[in-house]
Amino acid sequence: MKKALQLSVVVPAFNEENNIHPLYSKISSVLKKMRLSYEIIFIDDGSIDATFERICEIGKKDKRVHALKFSRNFQKAAALSAGFHHAKGDIIVTMDADLQEDPAEIPRFIEMINESHDLVVGWRANRTDSFDKVFASKVFNFLVRTCTNIKLHDSDCNFRAIRREFLQQLTIYGGLYRYIPSIAASRGARIGELKVRHQPRQWGSSKYGPSRIFYGFIDLVTITFLLNYLKRPLHLFGSIGILFVILGGIISSYLLYVKFILAQAIGERPLLLFAILLILVGIQLFSIGLIGEMVTSISKQTVNDQYVIVESF
Repeated sequence: MKKALQLSVVVPAFNEENNIHPLYSKISSVLKKMRLSYEIIFIDDGSIDATFERICEIGKKDKRVHALKFSRNFQKAAALSAGFHHAKGDIIVTMDADLQEDPAEIPRFIEMINESHDLVVGWRANRTDSFDKVFASKVFNFLVRTCTNIKLHDSDCNFRAIRREFLQQLTIYGGLYRYIPSIAASRGARIGELKVRHQPRQWGSSKYGPSRIFYGFIDLVTITFLLNYLKRPLHLFGSIGILFVILGGIISSYLLYVKFILAQAIGERPLLLFAILLILVGIQLFSIGLIGEMVTSISKQTVNDQYVIVESF
């Protein structure tokens, strides 16, 4: 029986041709000293440069290196999902391909995992990025701590280590890769944080853009809903619906008092239309909650249609 791998390193890459060789050299140098059985999985997320060719050059010389090539850019969540699906290690380490994270930190991650943690997240305490990127990250992490109650300084850092058994419980898509710690914590994972060195980018360009802030906020709303109401949507929509119906009922009672006790006309009062609207919207929200409960009870989540792999080794 073939012995299970101890470690998988998953590296999403998009237009990082100049970083692939030096990154591989640093990762392999560190892992060889650790004396662990390992594999390195590169995911080429639809690069339009020579990223995949550089990976192939390495793979021809080192059979512990594997690669997946997407048909187009499906974003980091899909790349990580593909890497997780193909990883065979008991512990999976994820890191970016931009060389801003130092592979020399990997032994410290593994040490914390082996001690008492299920997931260890890197903390870029002294980031070398531009002011706007650092500021946006601080705001983002403040909102994450507030909304998810996960007390991490750098929740969206992709330099992480996680036990394999917890990966099987994660379904990530869109921008939800930033919330892997929050999702894992909701499943009972023991979360740890590790200060890591952050280095300036030497080659290539950052994939960060203003749109990331907008979509990051949308993803935060999504993950807050998923963590709190995924299995009980009626609690959210039903509660709001009942509140609206009650408010509509109170207003309607007042209008009935005005009509029959005070003998005043109410047909042209905007308040009447508002009361009817509240009751109708409340009933609709409650119905949405019931439908959500039915969908939740019969649905099975899948992530296999997030990406298309056109080549692999």
